[in-house]
Amino acid sequence: MSEDAIKAEGLTKVFNGSLVAVDHIDFSVKHGEIFGFLGPNGAGKTTTINMLITVLKPSGGKASILGYDIAKQNNSVRYSIGVVPQEYTADEDLTGYENILLCADLYGISRKVSKKRAEDLLKLVELTAFKDKKVQTFSGGMRRRLELACGLINRPKVLFLDEPTLGLDVQTRAATWNYIRMLKKEFGMTLFMTTHYLEEADALCDRVAIIDHGKIIVVGTPDELKNSLGGDIISVAVKKDVDITGLVEKIEHVKEVKKENGSYMIKSENGEVTAPLIIEALRKEGHVVTRLSLTKPTLNEVYLQYTGRSMRDAEESGEALHAKRMLMARRRH
Repeated sequence: MSEDAIKAEGLTKVFNGSLVAVDHIDFSVKHGEIFGFLGPNGAGKTTTINMLITVLKPSGGKASILGYDIAKQNNSVRYSIGVVPQEYTADEDLTGYENILLCADLYGISRKVSKKRAEDLLKLVELTAFKDKKVQTFSGGMRRRLELACGLINRPKVLFLDEPTLGLDVQTRAATWNYIRMLKKEFGMTLFMTTHYLEEADALCDRVAIIDHGKIIVVGTPDELKNSLGGDIISVAVKKDVDITGLVEKIEHVKEVKKENGSYMIKSENGEVTAPLIIEALRKEGHVVTRLSLTKPTLNEVYLQYTGRSMRDAEESGEALHAKRMLMARRRH
């Protein structure tokens, strides 16, 4: 078995000879880990997945899945992986059970085997009670669970999830997270997922690659990425219009002090310890603290640090685009 479940070196995709969607990226995914691509719409996440699952041919570089070259051994790659795409692909005129059997047929799995697997998968994603209902009657959460079941029909060693909870409500999103965790814990599956939800990457992924404009900016565990910012942020405001920078800089654990719009942004190795020390030091010098807040680093701040912009606007635009796509899909039926 290959040392890495997924390995990419210089992977590149250029459209129309000029649009660089994925720009010479390098990364590896370990066996049994959940690896996340975090980035906004248009960052190159889906294009990367489409190359890895052999739907798109790379313009340059190379990649392998379980040791199989995606360009030279694409059939072996396809039989080894499962895919849960961003868009709903199930046939709305078929039942959930029939959709899973159809996916099994595409893999060449005999009906004798696929019927048993379909029953097991429906039970796994808690759709047994709805197996004979047409997909057009399913809610968004039920459709997503059906897509997951279809992606598992060939018992893949590596599962690709493209924005697995896009457009789902908070409760259904949490339920989907549980299914993803279960696949890793119970089946030892390797999962490669894309997301623009910061909390999703933080909660699920063993490691995260931040991708922007087709380039991987940084890779690490969520904690490593947050710790790379250098500590907690304490915001302090005092009543008197005097400069307290010099005073605060002398306090233990304080690494940096910046004055911004009348407040002081203080970076500390340990915010819980430093905040009381700041209050005490200011009190001794006769300063009145009017506001103090402690912020732990988040992946949004990591993204801001490395790319110079926030992910929050990207989340909203992603939701809007998904809503438009779903509206168009409904109109086609």
